[in-house]
Amino acid sequence: MDKFVITGGKPLRGKVRISGAKNAALAILCASMMAGEEVVLENIPDISDVRVMIEIIKHMGARVTSNGDASVRIIAPSRAAADPPCHLVKKLRASNLLLGPLLARYGYACISLPGGCNIGVRPMDLHFKGLAGLGAQIDFNGGFAIGKTPRRLKGARIYLDFPSVGATENIMMAACLAEGQTVLENVAKEPEIVDLANFLNCLGAKVRGAGTDIIKIEGVPELGGCVRYAVIPDRIEAGTFMVAAAITRGSLVLENVIPLHVEPICAKLREVGVNVVENGDMLTVEAADASLRPVDIKTLPYPGFPTDMQSQMMAMLATVEGTSVIIENIFENRFQVADELKRMGARVKVEGRMAVVEGVPALYGTRVKATDLRAGAALVIAGLAARGDTEVYNARYIDRGYHRLEEKLRRLGAEVARP
Repeated sequence: MDKFVITGGKPLRGKVRISGAKNAALAILCASMMAGEEVVLENIPDISDVRVMIEIIKHMGARVTSNGDASVRIIAPSRAAADPPCHLVKKLRASNLLLGPLLARYGYACISLPGGCNIGVRPMDLHFKGLAGLGAQIDFNGGFAIGKTPRRLKGARIYLDFPSVGATENIMMAACLAEGQTVLENVAKEPEIVDLANFLNCLGAKVRGAGTDIIKIEGVPELGGCVRYAVIPDRIEAGTFMVAAAITRGSLVLENVIPLHVEPICAKLREVGVNVVENGDMLTVEAADASLRPVDIKTLPYPGFPTDMQSQMMAMLATVEGTSVIIENIFENRFQVADELKRMGARVKVEGRMAVVEGVPALYGTRVKATDLRAGAALVIAGLAARGDTEVYNARYIDRGYHRLEEKLRRLGAEVARP
């Protein structure tokens, strides 16, 4: 069945290895369509979003071989064989990241306006505006975005009204094959942007400034291949396990982590009272004897506190005595999880983009449903701490972003099943 069944009350203990970053892997898979030679990607997470993206590029003519060791081998077609299949594109919002690469390499793209989690309005106007600034003609017909460019794209100076991750990635990829220099201002600074830029540079692109407010790209006529490129670890998966350790009052060692990428999460957990220690590419999270305190959280673009960790923190704070306040500045529907947590005994009051969380002595297992990927993760970790059994339905949302979550949790002592 499409659910997790969790028997709570068992502190998590042990070591867990963090998988490759979902959002970096999806963008890099799209960028691989620009490669003129073979590409081998490592540390690719085995999640449904990645599997869908691979199916999409296969339909377009790419030859993709999975090697069974978290790596895939990709040979992009010299010409895209078909438009991305609508039924697959609608499953995955990141499919919109094909627009820039296809326009830049093939001069044409027809993308069904994408789906994904219902966490709020995520307009693509910044994507379209930026690509149009490079010389692309973007039209809309029957739920499709159709992009054309009669000749090579032209470098331009483009300012984003908001530092959108997707728009930054789409425009940056397209600019790699544009004629002349492109300057992108007020761009997103997330680690996944830097990872994508590093991959593009391995293919022969000339991208500078990723991770800062301004990215400069010198266009090149074509891109080559890359013998091997390893995707960065997933900072949100790492954060989820950190919060899971805290809510169960457990003790975990996280392996394959880039501490800098999770610093906003570490800082907030330390404020709560969790002991977090960095050691190279490992983090130790100790909450067994911690006396946890309420905190206030505001989600912001990186390097602020990530919106993708807000639901998990809400679940944990629901078990911390006192009053915590969460302000969601990115997606207006991120608080849907509050109603499900209240079914477990949480006390959460939502007013617009603010949630007030009053800690309770305990959560109680019941039937709840995931409304999106991160809400699903929050309900799972709430179930780990709850008294009794919790059934989390719509597990397919969780499978979109977590590599074999139930297996990892069981190895840490949790009682989790997928009937």
